[in-house]
Amino acid sequence: MVSTTKISAAAQLVHEDEFMRIVMPNRLKVDKLTGKLPKGQESPLGDFPNDYTRPDRSMRLTGIGISMLTPRGRTGGEKTLLSARGTPFSLLSARSDRTSSAAPPRAGAYKRRPIEPTEFRRFYDRNDLPLQIVHAGTQNRIGWKVDAEKLDYHHYLPIFFDGIREKEEPYRFLAVEGTYNLLDRGGSKILPVVPQLIIPIKKALNTRDAEVTVTALKILQTLVLSAEMVGEALVPYYRQILPIFNLYKQKTPNTFDQIDYSQRKRTDIGTLIDETLEIFETHGGEDAFINIKYMIPTYESAISV
Repeated sequence: MVSTTKISAAAQLVHEDEFMRIVMPNRLKVDKLTGKLPKGQESPLGDFPNDYTRPDRSMRLTGIGISMLTPRGRTGGEKTLLSARGTPFSLLSARSDRTSSAAPPRAGAYKRRPIEPTEFRRFYDRNDLPLQIVHAGTQNRIGWKVDAEKLDYHHYLPIFFDGIREKEEPYRFLAVEGTYNLLDRGGSKILPVVPQLIIPIKKALNTRDAEVTVTALKILQTLVLSAEMVGEALVPYYRQILPIFNLYKQKTPNTFDQIDYSQRKRTDIGTLIDETLEIFETHGGEDAFINIKYMIPTYESAISV
């Protein structure tokens, strides 16, 4: 019997991670070593004291006999590190040294920004969030210890929105799935909290990380459609969130005759931005289009006159 249960956005991210482990098995480890992702705690009880001598034990990658770094720095001798594609970091730095003198530096507009530790991670580590993971057959889900309708949205909704920047489990799954659950059950509680959601949304978009940006765009669409007047409440904050839209609006791959699996998974940033802008204009009232046009000059109205 075929299951008709729709895979949630958070579960889809977990599935994608499992697929990426086959192609790039050390992706998250390399991101931590290069400072793109926040480092975890040194032990289940927290970080070691400053005067404590760290164990002289290096992390070893599966199938690669090359010493890596611990979450707090080097533990062994200076050895060569491998990038996510298997290229030694020393070779990459040597190439950059040769090209830096011959050409001007890149602007780095599309370069990924380091993701700082989120408030969601801090609250979850302190066990201050009333939820837990319920493991199921095809996908996990969230088990709320308190009815979501009874939660203080002014306190919890910004924390969950701040957690959409996470790329590690279980933080990302709980943050993304919890955000969708709160938006689905919030109703009239969502509109007063909109001003508190702007900074977390802006931080997520400013990471320039494709995976985080796609998640933020999908959540923005759900936010606008979750309650009345939310779209109009976002209009004064277009100057904070639309610059990244303008940067990635044309980022749609030309696949020629190849299959674009991003259409099914909805991970094409350019297409998601167009959809989000149309929702903004449709639900943003009479001032939405002129404000979108001011920030994104190439945008054309989706409403037929």
